[in-house]
Amino acid sequence: MIRLLLAFLIALAALPTSASAQERHMRVELVAESETPRAGSEIAVALVMTPDPGWHGYWLNTGDAGMPDRISWTLPEKASVTPPAYPVPERLVVAGLMNYVYSHPYALIGRLKLPPGLADGAPVQVVVDIDYLVCSDTLCVPEKARAMLDLAIGDGAISPALRARFDGWRKALPRPLDATSHIASRDGRLVLAVPFPDAREVKGAYFYPAEHGVIDYAAAQRIGFSADRLIVEMVPKSGQGAPSRLEGVLRVEPASGDALGLQIAAVPGPAPNAEGWLAGDTGLALAPFLLTLLAAVAGGFILNAMPCVFPILSLKALSLARSGESEGAARREAVAYSAGVIVTCLALGGVILLLRAGGESIGWAFQLQNPYIVLGLLLLTLAIGLNLAGLFELPSLALGNPASPRNGPSGAFMTGILAAFIATPCTGPFMGAALGGALVLPTSAALGVFAGLGLGLALPFLAIGYIPALRARLPKPGRWMATFRHILAVPMLLTALGLGWVLSRQSSGGDGLTAGAAGAALLALALGWWGWRQKHGRRAGVAAAAVVFAVALPFAFLTQVARAPADQIATAGGASFSEGKLASLRAEGRPVFVYFTADWCLTCKVNEQAAINRESVRDAFARRNIEVLVGDWTNGDPAISRFLDSMGRSGVPLYMFYPGDGGEPQILPQLLTPPMLEQLGG
Repeated sequence: MIRLLLAFLIALAALPTSASAQERHMRVELVAESETPRAGSEIAVALVMTPDPGWHGYWLNTGDAGMPDRISWTLPEKASVTPPAYPVPERLVVAGLMNYVYSHPYALIGRLKLPPGLADGAPVQVVVDIDYLVCSDTLCVPEKARAMLDLAIGDGAISPALRARFDGWRKALPRPLDATSHIASRDGRLVLAVPFPDAREVKGAYFYPAEHGVIDYAAAQRIGFSADRLIVEMVPKSGQGAPSRLEGVLRVEPASGDALGLQIAAVPGPAPNAEGWLAGDTGLALAPFLLTLLAAVAGGFILNAMPCVFPILSLKALSLARSGESEGAARREAVAYSAGVIVTCLALGGVILLLRAGGESIGWAFQLQNPYIVLGLLLLTLAIGLNLAGLFELPSLALGNPASPRNGPSGAFMTGILAAFIATPCTGPFMGAALGGALVLPTSAALGVFAGLGLGLALPFLAIGYIPALRARLPKPGRWMATFRHILAVPMLLTALGLGWVLSRQSSGGDGLTAGAAGAALLALALGWWGWRQKHGRRAGVAAAAVVFAVALPFAFLTQVARAPADQIATAGGASFSEGKLASLRAEGRPVFVYFTADWCLTCKVNEQAAINRESVRDAFARRNIEVLVGDWTNGDPAISRFLDSMGRSGVPLYMFYPGDGGEPQILPQLLTPPMLEQLGG
């Protein structure tokens, strides 16, 4: 089911790019070893696939994602061709998914058998049609190609140049292994025993199964030895036992010499325990994972200072200080709030991993690139702000009134979801590197990092719930809480105002701002009516319907609003970023300051106003001839997404300085100061 979903997402991602044949990312060529084959002979034919730099094709078993090639031959009457043999593939992990690919030119080699009785000089035409998937790390495109061969019956001579080419291609093919290999199931793992002399001298190996769905591709394989056998332990797919037959390719790296591929077919039989394990694939590197996890926790903790999260956290914290709160109740609320936060972070992270596996160029905070979600957040933050201001009450969340007896685990859980969804679009200190690292980890580890982000965001409330001394330091409930609640409405309303500005920037002609303003006015009127009915003891049914109408109407209007093109989004202080422009400036020897931003990124806007757009910084850049390039990610941009990925980042901000001498770029901190920028290039 997951494979079908990934294939569907890949097809969707490819729709805008596959329409033009001129945009092909794979060159296909059909080559025969002899241009004058003899009648009745058998010759080698190679389907040569050459992917563009940064792109790759797929092995016959594509792994976790991708689609296998579909090859169709048109041959002379009574001629036949064998299924092509594939060279040993490479491994590529993208978003925790293991793919079996070719990132360099490769050749699929088959045997063409010609019928006897053909006259010398008779023309022979061979045509092949191939449908294939070609991918970069962030985008997949289904393509099709036709290649033709025009041969003439002759003496079967092979030119030295063609012989050399085919020898090179054959060298990349796996060698058949005559000795019998065995497959067994032990302790929940598949154990493959392959006869191999000097197995102790092997420094690494990996088994590529030919059949899909036998093993968990992303799980690490353990490589060991026992006498003259190489032992490969693999995690089976969905707890399956040993298959009746297992075919595939074993890539072996001897201690000396080049790596080789062995074509094996294993049958059930004895698989001895390994006497020792090799320094090959042993699983996830623990230290980098822990550092990434700690960075995510720290980044999530810092998010609590964001103006849209702090009011929510403050009111939930004060709710624990109300009279009569028991130790058990405080802990239950803390756990429920934390669960809501962590579940939301896991859900957002899982969506990112799934869409990236399907070829989408997205990163953290991808939801803010959609004006519908921005409008939804605008209305949500406005409603929270009006709730805090006392215009109406929403007891189910118990958000606006921290002394409400309806606070409890369910309300705390919903509040945690709300806090996480509002906070996570921001990328603060530590988060950039942590989330960028998560996207190249195996899926389980990546989800662990996203959960760590949620844990960091939930830590303050969790600490208040579990440490009585902290709760004791909180002010006791009183009339002052109503005033404090009204004060906390200010940052929420400012957040709604900021989202309205983002909405205006994401749409052409200001229509998005019109939709947002109209929706905000209607929602405020509807909520004010709801509040009036609450104060007078009236039922809320009619008022609730009015609120639904007030929320739905601007979304209907927004469907008519065109998005602003990327080049129309302001890039104050520099030219629009492109990799070509960056390469051109570097070739000229110009120092370049590159920064990636988005209108919905609070950290980005603070840095721009406090540091980048300062007159002293502009003067310093002018003196040193530093060019400024700005990558605006407000509406999303696949080119920027790919560049961020290449830098190990999943979101903005990112600040980089390229020196004029062609040296390595310097990645700057996510919090900038004017002196830091003024010293660049000095």
